[in-house]
Amino acid sequence: MPRSSVRARPARFRAAYRRLLAQGWTDSLRALHPDETIYTFWDYFRNAYGRNAGLRIDHLLLSPPLKKRLKAAEVDAHVRGWEKTSDHVPVWIELADAPARRRKSVG
Repeated sequence: MPRSSVRARPARFRAAYRRLLAQGWTDSLRALHPDETIYTFWDYFRNAYGRNAGLRIDHLLLSPPLKKRLKAAEVDAHVRGWEKTSDHVPVWIELADAPARRRKSVG
């Protein structure tokens, strides 16, 4: 792949992500933490975790009906500090229970 294509790749990914958001998908973490720096990955190279030089590469997108049910969204970053752990950390959301559907009475 030509070097120019490699450099353009992040811009293409960001553009594709913006298109998903424009379609109505919601970034669950950003919805509840709009001003926080959020990382979900720290490379082992050059003590990235110790310097908090991470990347956000894990996203949990919600459809419009699920967005209404979003209660919590977090990154368990402390897990990255454990011995012999992954370079990724758990990302999770909590959704409110769906309203019960009313059954139509027969007869």
